[in-house]
Amino acid sequence: MISDQSHSSPPYEPAGSTLDTDPRFLQGDHRLSMLEIATLAHVAIFVLAATWMFGGQADWVRMPLGWWGTLSLAITLVAMANRQAWRDGWMHPLRWLWPIALINVLVVAAAMNPSFRPMQFEGETLLVNLGARPGWPSSARPQRALEALWLFDAIWLTCFNLTLVIRQRRALRALLLLVVSNALLLALFGIAQKVAKARGLYFDAVPSPQVNFFASFVYHNHWGAFAVLMMAAWLALIWHYGRRSGAREFLHSPAFGGVFAVLVIAAAVPLSNSRSCTLLTLVLLGAAFVHLGARIVEHRRRTRESLAPPLVGALAALGFAAGGIWYLAGESIVQRAEKTQEQVALMRERGTIGDRAILYNDTWRMAKDKLWFGWGMASYPHVFSLYNTRESKVDRLPVNYHDAHSDWLQAFAEHGVIGSALLGLCAIVPLWRRRLRHLLSPWPAYLIGGCGLIVLYAWIEFPFGNLAVVLTWWLCFFSAIQYVRLHERDALRTK
Repeated sequence: MISDQSHSSPPYEPAGSTLDTDPRFLQGDHRLSMLEIATLAHVAIFVLAATWMFGGQADWVRMPLGWWGTLSLAITLVAMANRQAWRDGWMHPLRWLWPIALINVLVVAAAMNPSFRPMQFEGETLLVNLGARPGWPSSARPQRALEALWLFDAIWLTCFNLTLVIRQRRALRALLLLVVSNALLLALFGIAQKVAKARGLYFDAVPSPQVNFFASFVYHNHWGAFAVLMMAAWLALIWHYGRRSGAREFLHSPAFGGVFAVLVIAAAVPLSNSRSCTLLTLVLLGAAFVHLGARIVEHRRRTRESLAPPLVGALAALGFAAGGIWYLAGESIVQRAEKTQEQVALMRERGTIGDRAILYNDTWRMAKDKLWFGWGMASYPHVFSLYNTRESKVDRLPVNYHDAHSDWLQAFAEHGVIGSALLGLCAIVPLWRRRLRHLLSPWPAYLIGGCGLIVLYAWIEFPFGNLAVVLTWWLCFFSAIQYVRLHERDALRTK
């Protein structure tokens, strides 16, 4: 179990590193540096803005969000200018930059080899196939690809700075507490809109292109993915604060408020009509309940006390929570369950999973035609029309798709095998050589577990098509990585 020491953690270096003899460290200097404060503020403002501005999905919000995220480069350069940080080993995460650097090289190279050219015809923009040089990375829409790359870099570097700059675990917890509190406000806001029967965002102030919107998110499954990440973060914080307080103190600790927040966000997921994310919520909360039960059993056996009182209490709390969620979202759950039964019956009758199977098959054909490098970043909605075989049952016209409804398949179609592998390495490389026992400690385990659920979910949906989800995913991921690194440094110092 991770020990919670309030002093700043030593660097990821063997015992005897320069920080071991730093007087500020030995005296327990708890003050955050100006660069740490700037980094935390930059990340927090980015998350708050992205989540409340339609999840970052409106075209007009992407540029200001992108420019705000680009400020992360200045933070990175200031951190790299600190010679003492280099000597103390704080710059080790710079070794993780090579996958994203190669992604940038690949996307820029593809933009220099366009496969389509836009042309104006009777007031409409048409794409003319130029062919591009075969065997080389190419891009269907170079300008769109570079814009998408800019946003991805801004998000990734913003969250990466947490590992480069933050020296104290309490700072990471404070950031996460702010972010998850924002998620609670969004859930309450969404519930209020549902109760008011609003047909548009912000209580009908902004028309929604999707019927199933929730809170400030245009698409309910994007809200659901965001909610799963935030519930995982809440569970990490609940575990941290809960184990520091006794049974009598629990009701007055932040952990009790966290339990309430998780239940509200959990109820907001089925209320948004997101069936898939409701299942993810059940998996996450089920895992948390099993974890709690296992720890109770372990503690009671170690102290030779009866298992009955705490287990009965836990089951009663579970029943109370289920009743509260049903009270808020019971009607939505029943409606979506009936809809699911109808769809399952139709699929059995046809012997197929329906239109989604056609979409996936067409996307895979698109991906196979440019298997190694793909069609270029952000190219899917512009190229897929060449492969789309689905027609409307009403007027027999093609049905347009902006996303593949599978981030995995869309990644292969846009980036190919090589680019998709590099995207995966952006997360795998920071995980490499982290001690498994530290990763499995509750605080990082819940964060990485939540990230893992969204990665699995991306096989059948497109959560990473939402800017706010991408941002909070990398925030949770790098917060967990830095938390583990700081603990590893504490462990090295105590040897």
